[in-house]
Amino acid sequence: MMMEIIRRTVSGQRSAVGLGANSRRRSENCELRITNYVVQEAKSEDHNPVANPKSEIRNPKSESGMSLILVLGVMTLFAIALLAVAPTVQQGVQRERELEAIRRGEEVASAIQQYMVFYQGRLPNSMDDLTEGLPQGTKKRQILRPSAAIDPLSEDGKWQLIEPTKQAFLNFGRRVQIYNNDVLPSSPEPKQIFDQYAIQLVNIINSKSAEDLEEASEEEIEILTDKVPFIGVASKSQSKSIIAYYGIENHSKWVFTPLFRGTGIRAVNPRKPVAEVGK
Repeated sequence: MMMEIIRRTVSGQRSAVGLGANSRRRSENCELRITNYVVQEAKSEDHNPVANPKSEIRNPKSESGMSLILVLGVMTLFAIALLAVAPTVQQGVQRERELEAIRRGEEVASAIQQYMVFYQGRLPNSMDDLTEGLPQGTKKRQILRPSAAIDPLSEDGKWQLIEPTKQAFLNFGRRVQIYNNDVLPSSPEPKQIFDQYAIQLVNIINSKSAEDLEEASEEEIEILTDKVPFIGVASKSQSKSIIAYYGIENHSKWVFTPLFRGTGIRAVNPRKPVAEVGK
């Protein structure tokens, strides 16, 4: 009986020892699996890092900021370029306006000449006399385009009408004479019509020097725009010009008249470079 009890006790201890060993092995296996899992997860994170939420917010802002700086830089360079070319552009625009004023003024001078020839020396009294045309049968012949009756250099577009006895006309004749090597150009045909206005200038203008004509007098800039017999027109603008017309560099001193148009004389020197016109 006693031996049976001892045998069972020893057998139970062996079973307990066996169970303890098995438990330890299972625990070690579990720890090993956990360790392997942690290592694998760590490796996975190294290969596929999770994006930082803050980075996702900052990156677009950073790119947007760089784009804004780039745009501002381009705009600054563009503004500097505009400032550099602005004077040249402005000068080019002013030059075109002056050339247009000369073209229209020459048309007015031609219309005055046709009017005087048709009416045997009578002068027109307004721009309407020229724009209405000359009688031709039952109709009228146009001698001046309506657009040419507008001064592109003055604010209101009205030409200043120049009377043959006014200082502006006399001074212009002297300036043309100086420009033409001190020789007054001949009158257009028929001379008997135009010489009556040119002859009265000969004794007057020869006494004036270039210095006397440099500054416009009060009489010279007298402005009349209607209801006066006129032999020429001038701009009401008193600004300095870019182009020199008969050597004159002031808009109000350019008188467009059929007189002083002898052969060989040029109002604007075509050989003068564009950059030097008016110098």
